[in-house]
Amino acid sequence: MKVSLDITAPSRLWRGLPRARAIARETIAAAAAESGAVLRDGVEASLCLADDDALRTLNSRWRGLDKPTNVLSFPSAPPGDLKDAMTLGDIALAYETLEREADDLGVPLADHYRHLLTHGFLHLVGYDHETDSDAERMEALETRILAALGVSDPYAREVIGG
Repeated sequence: MKVSLDITAPSRLWRGLPRARAIARETIAAAAAESGAVLRDGVEASLCLADDDALRTLNSRWRGLDKPTNVLSFPSAPPGDLKDAMTLGDIALAYETLEREADDLGVPLADHYRHLLTHGFLHLVGYDHETDSDAERMEALETRILAALGVSDPYAREVIGG
């Protein structure tokens, strides 16, 4: 199945990551193929390449947390209705937070970007990390997807979704 990815980049900071759009398309395709989700061919998802200010606003409005965050996902369909869904939802990323985390972790910016894209996409198709068992299942899938893209295990160093 092919996911149609609509990408907007309201922040010019994303120019600091060459090929951000191509990396996103490749990563979402790999995540869709490996996720196990039954999706309609051509289902749409949107990606907003934003900045800390935008993610802070979204995080405050939707999660009640007045601080920027690395990635937010907004699923548009319940997991049980994915096979008939025309749209999966929206993913938003904050460049400054992503860059700072990659630097702190000592990993390439593109690798951390791929991780957050994968993490966000899996939320769109029904994965979560609310319980330990859900987190282990989601992390194992993320690790497998990223390995197929040549990215080392992100959970050897970090915690996502805080």
